[in-house]
Amino acid sequence: QVQLVESGGGLAQAGGSLTLSCTPSQNILLNYMMAWYRQAPGKQRELVATISTGGTPNSSDSVKGRFTISRDLAKNTVTLQMDDLKPEDTAVYYCNAQRMETFIWGQGIRVTVSS
Repeated sequence: QVQLVESGGGLAQAGGSLTLSCTPSQNILLNYMMAWYRQAPGKQRELVATISTGGTPNSSDSVKGRFTISRDLAKNTVTLQMDDLKPEDTAVYYCNAQRMETFIWGQGIRVTVSS
């Protein structure tokens, strides 16, 4: 069973930056689409960014131009660089790996942005 280990996150001021990392327990980055989701209090979980098995990144309109998803195959890590943070970015962020009908979730990591 593949596990996703998330790190980073924490507290930042508006306009600041944070970096989230996700490291799978197995080398799956070439076989699974990787993604970051987030869930704010009282809201549904939403997709933030994805990176395909071929390395193509995409991000949602709400974070486009501020968040960047990338991967390092040598380190077996997916990173979400979050810049120009806003209070509305406050949420629990989840790393996700998807392949066909298989979804794997990390435990979630909290990001809090103060105004």
